[in-house]
Amino acid sequence: MAGHTENEIVIAAPLDLVWDITNDIENWPRLFSEYASVEILSRDGDTTTFRLTMHPDENGTVWSWVSERTADRDALTVRAHRVETGPFQYMDIRWEYAQLPEGVRMRWTQDFAMKPDAPVDDTWMTRNINRNSRVQMALIRDRIEQRARQAGAPAAMAD
Repeated sequence: MAGHTENEIVIAAPLDLVWDITNDIENWPRLFSEYASVEILSRDGDTTTFRLTMHPDENGTVWSWVSERTADRDALTVRAHRVETGPFQYMDIRWEYAQLPEGVRMRWTQDFAMKPDAPVDDTWMTRNINRNSRVQMALIRDRIEQRARQAGAPAAMAD
């Protein structure tokens, strides 16, 4: 069995602002509450390889991994995968953005499978990712909408 999640949220802010903030990897520790640090390892065009390190979990364990992420601004999509998979057999991520009259819909899709010796199974991880994605997306929405209000930006820039 494999895991699959899809989560989305609408952010009442201009598309350029949403894209720029959510794709500014160096600032993810200030955007996401779960990341303690990020280290950019390499850049090649629109592809960035980086190490993410989380804050310690409830057991004091610090999780860290390397991902590769390719942003396609014209298609309003980002594709990523874990290079260092850790407890995952694989982890593939797709972010999609869409302009709506009320703002920008940001959708995260994750496809993955846990290794047989991982401390949790696909079902547990699916629930965990869904729960955490909703928390992080709401936090990101609130932070971007606050920035948009401070900048006096209109909520949506649909044609």
